[in-house]
Amino acid sequence: MEIVSLSKSVPEMAINGDEPPPPPYVFNKQSIFGSIDVSPPYGPFPVIDISLFSPPSSSADVHNELEKLRSALISPGCVQVIGHGISSSFLDKVSELGKQFFELPMEEKQKYARPTNQVEGYGSNMIVSENQVLDWSDRLSLSVFPEDTRNLHYWPQNPSGFREMLNEYAKKVKSVEQTLYKAIAKSLNLEENSFLKMIGERAPVRARFNFYPRCSRPDLVLGVKPHSDTGGITILLQDKDVEGLQVRIDGNWFKIAIIPDALVINLGDQMQIMSNGIFKSPLHRVVTNPEKLRMSVAVVSEAEVDKEIGAVDELVNEERPRLYKNVKNFGAVVYESYQKEQIALDTITA
Repeated sequence: MEIVSLSKSVPEMAINGDEPPPPPYVFNKQSIFGSIDVSPPYGPFPVIDISLFSPPSSSADVHNELEKLRSALISPGCVQVIGHGISSSFLDKVSELGKQFFELPMEEKQKYARPTNQVEGYGSNMIVSENQVLDWSDRLSLSVFPEDTRNLHYWPQNPSGFREMLNEYAKKVKSVEQTLYKAIAKSLNLEENSFLKMIGERAPVRARFNFYPRCSRPDLVLGVKPHSDTGGITILLQDKDVEGLQVRIDGNWFKIAIIPDALVINLGDQMQIMSNGIFKSPLHRVVTNPEKLRMSVAVVSEAEVDKEIGAVDELVNEERPRLYKNVKNFGAVVYESYQKEQIALDTITA
């Protein structure tokens, strides 16, 4: 890859939006994941009210909502949730402070720059291969749990209140995550802590602020190329105004609608492994926009790196044998596959 092609950051290139995107950002139209369609139809992503999973909901309401959740996670593996208890005003604050960070001068953002070959901090693409297609995005990735793993050196002090906001948001989303892990287990008639026990008490949770500048050629360039997530559950706060997230179902791409104050939930590969393939980790991508910037906040939970994960015993039987090998540090497998446009789960089939 020519160094000159990376001489400018994505935000710097977006300022000169009439210039054609450099070749490393151009998505291969012959990709196994299909060409870019910036406006496919809306997909079948149901809305789940997770407040029903807490007392004093009736047993009938709980049963119906669990059944709806189970069905959606079998396919397409993605839902939107309401009733999560996070106020609209606070969600607006999270988005606003995130946007304010990305609007800072580059020299200010570079104070929190991600070191080479590390995930945490501010930056764009990590280059791992010459043939890698680059994402048209900027990111700020921060470890939020366990709390003693937080590296505050990368937590922005500018804009004011960012650290306090992230601390509060992380705790609120952690509660949502716990509710979901338990509900997902119950939907399969498992003990509610089945998945929580497998990922471990010190399961790492990372917050990632994603910034997608406008792009002159959305037909050629993706904000994030197709991938499935590494962990168990991803909880996404979408941009309030600009669509962009798409999920692949049966070989076709569908866009996810913006529902005010809803959080998008998609499962990761580790949940597909733990559920023995009953639930799906959907392929998804982000398209670019020629007129508007977009920002989202993803909170991703994974199993402890040293914990071996595999199918929950109750989900393995003669009719449904074990589909995947037990694995440790699955994140390393996923990352390498992501850059090579491979599907990580295919590399660990039993």
